[in-house]
Amino acid sequence: MPTADIAGVTVDVNEEGYMTDPQQWTRPIGEAIAADLGIAPLTDKHWQLIEFLQKDYAEQGQMPTIRRVKNAGGIPIKELYELFPGGPLKKSSKIAGLPKPASCV
Repeated sequence: MPTADIAGVTVDVNEEGYMTDPQQWTRPIGEAIAADLGIAPLTDKHWQLIEFLQKDYAEQGQMPTIRRVKNAGGIPIKELYELFPGGPLKKSSKIAGLPKPASCV
């Protein structure tokens, strides 16, 4: 399994750079990934989505859809695109240390 050094920590990743073990994630790792994706600094709104994704993933065992984020997470879709331009779920899940959503190509 490939690994990557993120924020001074070696973590397990897949071929696309998504972490494969959410237990290895830390806030500094999320901040480093965000900076690498050009999304920095992370605001309270960014963290709101990241924390929702992590909680929902832990409870449901799968990545939520963008519709679920809107309905259950209470974050309007337009705002998601403003916070994470060019693929809100793809980028936010990577920052959150979670798998790439199945709905993202």
